[in-house]
Amino acid sequence: MASTLSPYILLLFFSHFVLIVHSSTNPDLESLISFKTLSDPSKKLTTWKTGTDPCTWTGVSCVKNRVTRLVLENLNLQGSIEPLTSLTQLRVLSLKGNRFSGSLPTLSNFTSLKLLFLSNNRFSGEFPSTVTSLFRLYRLDLSNNNFSGEIPAKVNRLTHLLTLRLNENQFSGLIPELHLPNLQDFNVSGNILSGEIPETLSGFSGSSFGENPFLCGAPLKKCEAEPSKPGSEGAIASPLVPSSRIPTVSSSPSTMPTTTPTTNVKSHEKRASKMSPMVLIAIIVGDVLVLGIVCLLLYCYFWRNYSSKSKEEKKGLKLFESEKIVYSSSPYPTQGGFERGRMVFFEGEKRFELEDLLRASAEMLGKGGFGTAYKAVLDDGNVVAVKRLKDAQIAGKREFEQHMEVLGRIRHPNVVSLRAYYFAREEKLLVYDYMPNATLFWLLHGNRGPGRTPLDWTTRLKIAAGAAKGVTFIHNSCKSLKLTHGNIKSTNILLDKQGNARVSDFGLSIFNGPSPSGAGNRPNGYRAPEVLDGRKQSQKSDVYSFGVLLLEMLTGKCPSAGESGGSGYGGGVIDLPRWVQSVVREEWTAEVFDLELMRYKDIEEEMVGLLQIAMSCTAASPDQRPRMSHVLKMIEDLRGVEVSPCHDTAESVSDSPSLSEDACAGTASQ
Repeated sequence: MASTLSPYILLLFFSHFVLIVHSSTNPDLESLISFKTLSDPSKKLTTWKTGTDPCTWTGVSCVKNRVTRLVLENLNLQGSIEPLTSLTQLRVLSLKGNRFSGSLPTLSNFTSLKLLFLSNNRFSGEFPSTVTSLFRLYRLDLSNNNFSGEIPAKVNRLTHLLTLRLNENQFSGLIPELHLPNLQDFNVSGNILSGEIPETLSGFSGSSFGENPFLCGAPLKKCEAEPSKPGSEGAIASPLVPSSRIPTVSSSPSTMPTTTPTTNVKSHEKRASKMSPMVLIAIIVGDVLVLGIVCLLLYCYFWRNYSSKSKEEKKGLKLFESEKIVYSSSPYPTQGGFERGRMVFFEGEKRFELEDLLRASAEMLGKGGFGTAYKAVLDDGNVVAVKRLKDAQIAGKREFEQHMEVLGRIRHPNVVSLRAYYFAREEKLLVYDYMPNATLFWLLHGNRGPGRTPLDWTTRLKIAAGAAKGVTFIHNSCKSLKLTHGNIKSTNILLDKQGNARVSDFGLSIFNGPSPSGAGNRPNGYRAPEVLDGRKQSQKSDVYSFGVLLLEMLTGKCPSAGESGGSGYGGGVIDLPRWVQSVVREEWTAEVFDLELMRYKDIEEEMVGLLQIAMSCTAASPDQRPRMSHVLKMIEDLRGVEVSPCHDTAESVSDSPSLSEDACAGTASQ
């Protein structure tokens, strides 16, 4: 027995030894352990354990075994960050919302740092001078601390800076003249700054300078010196302007000019009379030439800055993929060169400006036939989903706005709400609620294989009922218009925080092209036969698409996905409803259902019942299909008892990545 176990013991010991050696080879390990010892009295960093790989710890990301990203926010950490200064490969450092105090240590070792977020702490002392040596820095946030002293002019060294937030501190003195060509986000409000706002910063809003009682100049009130008082010998200096800037005039006779005005005028007339007309013309022509050269130089200077800035905005500044709190390489439109639109919000919605979207960090969620969807994190922490319409065929602004007003009024717990829209000739954006959990497509197909948590029957039935409620509400929301969804498929069934199904991407089929070659008419496995023949979308075609969705949930197979071998599909592109009908006709009904459902007991009757509902929805003739309200009633009757969410499945996918429909070969997306 001992001889049998000894190889396993040796293997276990060797594996443990390799892990220790690997973690010890990380040159940043000692610094991280020292930081945890000094700064984590509440023991929030539970995964930071000696003997484990630091690159797997909470908040730590690595490239080539070096720490490049450290994000430790709102963890009640305290003390000093001195041990972190040894992390020479850091690109992102975010310590927001902790209790760090004292002066910042020397940060000059962070030569690769691009994002520095230290807001909402208790740091004090003067502006950290070594920050101005971080030439690669894009975002600097020192807001809501206790920094004091003057803001140094050396900030101009940070030529790549996009964000500079120094608000809610105790900075004093004048604001230096800042020449940061890429600066998009600037805030010094809530300090004790004084004097005139530099002209280079006057383009920012008044909120960027608020709560500084001694500041003046655009965009705040105009700077004005106090008027002279009777009997005084000169103007009294304004508290906003240093007294050294006001010239003093002495009343001593010895300082008065010795020549009288009459003498000056006569001497000037004599000099003018001696000038010939040619000399005067030469002077005028010279002045015009000099003025023209100056204007040309100024034009070239500003045009070069404008063109370089436009190129940089279009190109975007790329960081490592691990840097999730990225600066804005925004996918949304910039304002140069096209018609300016406006954000239109629906009643009761929290408002923001297009510029807030431009500044937001953006992450692509997926592409569809009408455009691309993005997750946008606004500066205030709110998260929205933004759909950028590119392939939609829109007749005009008035028709677009009228349709958006209809869609914006649709509010239901099983529908993703449209919150706002933006319209300009070259750009149309739709802003929706962001759903943090996965799509139904991901739950069914995205994590197949070893270690997968299957989507159980209870959860599938709950999602089917929720989606049916959402589609039914859309159909009944405006009886005169007979609204349709127009694009029902598993990628458009999202899950909210509670695991409830939410129907998205509804009502956009009105923007389909008039011909079958249009973006919205590309065939896929969800489209009803009449739609593939070129007829318009209808509520009955929605019912067909919903039936295909139910078949997808029952079989675990993608519509129009070709599979070979003994799967029952055969080769090539397959019509899922037709395949299911052929299997049922041959009385092989059990072969239809997803093998992952076979592990559950006493559900055969419910599965067969839902299969019958799906087959009635996918009838070839629209007249033979039930209405969505009837489909919903049949599903609810099928359940018998209220379906509760499967917590294991819902929680396990909360951080699942977006999955493209290309993962199922042959699935066409709108």
